[in-house]
Amino acid sequence: MVDREITGIKVQKRNPDRVSIYLDGEYAFGLSRIVAAWLYTGQRLSDEKINTLCSEDGYEVAYQKALMLINHRQRTSYEIRQKLNEKGFSDSQIDEVLLKLQRAGLVEDGKYAQLWVENRNSFHPRSQRLMRMELLHKGVANEDIEKALAGSAEDAELATQAAMQQIRKYSHLNWEDFRKKLSAFLLRRGFSYGTVAPVVRSVWESVNDSRIQIKNEEFEK
Repeated sequence: MVDREITGIKVQKRNPDRVSIYLDGEYAFGLSRIVAAWLYTGQRLSDEKINTLCSEDGYEVAYQKALMLINHRQRTSYEIRQKLNEKGFSDSQIDEVLLKLQRAGLVEDGKYAQLWVENRNSFHPRSQRLMRMELLHKGVANEDIEKALAGSAEDAELATQAAMQQIRKYSHLNWEDFRKKLSAFLLRRGFSYGTVAPVVRSVWESVNDSRIQIKNEEFEK
């Protein structure tokens, strides 16, 4: 095949990060500006070179898409692979992108799992079993999950913390309604009944102690 001459390189109006390449006077394909950086008008391209450029462009586009994903929020390797796969990128392109992100420390599943557990413990307490399921769903390896959970609070402590976050909703209820509603809430957070029952009883006693103390203070006044 005869080499084709670059007769024009124009920045695309809708996306200034990409350029349109014209060969022999006709539009041929688009490239990211990074991939097209060394091209110039008058340069001749073989079919092999054109294929290489298009392949590099596909990888670059996939990489930029991945950066956009993790700039929005941190993600696991599995989540990034899923998103890029949905956008039509090949497995080889996705593999290259993930390798580059991992080498740069931008995607670390182990660190992700650790931060996930810490966040759950601090703001949305739930059982270790449920946290394990959440991380498995995100494609985190068992080894990374176990390391992250090793630093987690125990279920009894997490259940108590979760219960105390809901105490205002249920503190006015009688024992039976209090037990049912708080138990259902904690069970939805993944705690076993063996953990839930004593925690609910303990929190109920704490609520009653507070009520008695308030009444005593009011009486003394």
